[in-house]
Amino acid sequence: MKQIGNSNEDMLALLEAVVGIKNELLYIREYFHPLLKGEIYLSGEQICQMLHISKRTLQQYRDDGLIPFIKLERKILFRESDIIKILEDNYQR
Repeated sequence: MKQIGNSNEDMLALLEAVVGIKNELLYIREYFHPLLKGEIYLSGEQICQMLHISKRTLQQYRDDGLIPFIKLERKILFRESDIIKILEDNYQR
C-alpha cells in the first residue's frame, strides 16, 4: 500500500477517491433495494415514476383495487412482481 505524504497532490487524490466512494454509496442507496425472501418492495413514489402517474392516480388505483399493496403502520409498499404482473396481464398488442 502506498503511503500518503503531505503533498497537495496526494491529498487531492485521496479526496477524489473519497468523493467517488461517497457517490457510489449514494447511488446504491437510491437504486438498489434489499430483497425480502427474494421479493423487491417499492415505495409509492417509485411506482409513480415507473408508471409515469401522479400520486393521486396511484391512490385511485389502490382505492379501486387495481394495484395490490402492503400497509405497514403508515408506510405503503408495493411488490415489484405484482406491478410487473399487472402490466403483463393488461398489455395489449
